[in-house]
Amino acid sequence: MRTETTATLVAAAPPDSVFAVVDGNAPITYGEQHARLLATAAGLAAHGVRQGDRVHVSLPNGQEFLDIWFATAHLGAVLVPTNPRSTAAEFAHVLADARPRISIAAADTALDAPTLSPEELALPGADVPAVRVEPADPAAILYTSGTTSLPKGVVVTHANYRAVGRAVAEHLTITAADRWFIALPLFHANAQYYCTMSALVRGASVALAPRFSASGWGAQAARLGATLASLFAAPIRMILANPPTGEESALRTVLFAQNLAEDQAAAFERRFATRLVQIYGMTETVLPTMNPDGADRRWHSIGRPLPGVSLVLAGEDGAPVADGQPGEIRVRGVPGETIAAGYWRDPAATKATFGDGLLRTGDLAYRDADGFLYFVDRAKDMIKRGGENVATGEIERVAGDHPAVAECAAVGIPDPVYDEAILLAVVLEPGAEPGARDILAWCRERLAAHKVPAQVRFLSSLPRTSVGKIRKAELRRTEESP
Repeated sequence: MRTETTATLVAAAPPDSVFAVVDGNAPITYGEQHARLLATAAGLAAHGVRQGDRVHVSLPNGQEFLDIWFATAHLGAVLVPTNPRSTAAEFAHVLADARPRISIAAADTALDAPTLSPEELALPGADVPAVRVEPADPAAILYTSGTTSLPKGVVVTHANYRAVGRAVAEHLTITAADRWFIALPLFHANAQYYCTMSALVRGASVALAPRFSASGWGAQAARLGATLASLFAAPIRMILANPPTGEESALRTVLFAQNLAEDQAAAFERRFATRLVQIYGMTETVLPTMNPDGADRRWHSIGRPLPGVSLVLAGEDGAPVADGQPGEIRVRGVPGETIAAGYWRDPAATKATFGDGLLRTGDLAYRDADGFLYFVDRAKDMIKRGGENVATGEIERVAGDHPAVAECAAVGIPDPVYDEAILLAVVLEPGAEPGARDILAWCRERLAAHKVPAQVRFLSSLPRTSVGKIRKAELRRTEESP
């Protein structure tokens, strides 16, 4: 039986049905996409790419990214996508680690290495037979965001892609009539796993925004006929900070991850007449936990494990914790099938994180009596204050409910008496002018004394990764700087 890959899924779909719509361009059918991936595969092969070779691509969302992604699968090569806005040092790390055969990038990247542009690749009409690949063969190496250390390359197999695509498609009851609006970057797991792959397995379509636009997101979704979308909490807050544009979208469900205040979630659902469904996942976990896509969802929960996901919430001793108690999310699975295969060229990190098929996420959550999970914090972000463990997520939820706070982040900073003190970094709503005392008083009314921040720092924006995760290590470094 032939292994199911992105390339074979494109080839198997009805050729006249629409697959991709890039904002401002004519739709691309599945038949046209198949022809494009074959032409791109021929171009890659002409530049020496063979089975197992890595192909580095650093491009914004667009048709060319899809062509290269699917062409690598056709050749049995391995996609290595990176953020086009990476620094020279970040590019250098990935190139030294992945050792790609070629790099394909836009001319304005900071990549200090020989590159090809997408226009140099396509060879229409050339015939390069598909290479036989196995389900456990690497399909991509996705580099983690590296908020606290150098990014590690997560090895994603063809079986991983198939598993997550089918699981999400089934959970959301995706049909060929659905269309994902992808404004998050394609070099990231979210856009690949949950959106593109679930579309491919059902013959649905995707609509690509070249970049995220907070002011134009709703209008784009409506114009492109999207029924599904995926965002992080920070982009949702950015969208809400802009006035409504009046366009009526057909969005039935919007996935989201990370903390949202209740009033923000309600405002988003009202504005777009949609349903927010919170999920949890990492590049390494592949399959996520997800809320029900219906009236029984609990938007402030990260949901329940999807079929194929087996997890335990473990205490510091490794034993399962009772319901209501926080424990580390540990995902039991088969590397290369239901969880990622490991880290590229890093057996020590693979052993430490993946163990014997038990993936240690480093994230803390608790479970209620109905089996719903609730995210608490990153274990490394827990603040140790006077012998007490304080979850930054709880502080951020409380402070974030203050009407003048647009967003915030809590971090631990050195304290000579209590080991760590709590610093709260705050971005205010436009026009708001509360002082630190006002925000601290708000927190004192709603938090135990040992959880109340010692300091409030007002910022114009929080430092973030390319997909909206807060760079807390940067906040700590700023505090420690003279």
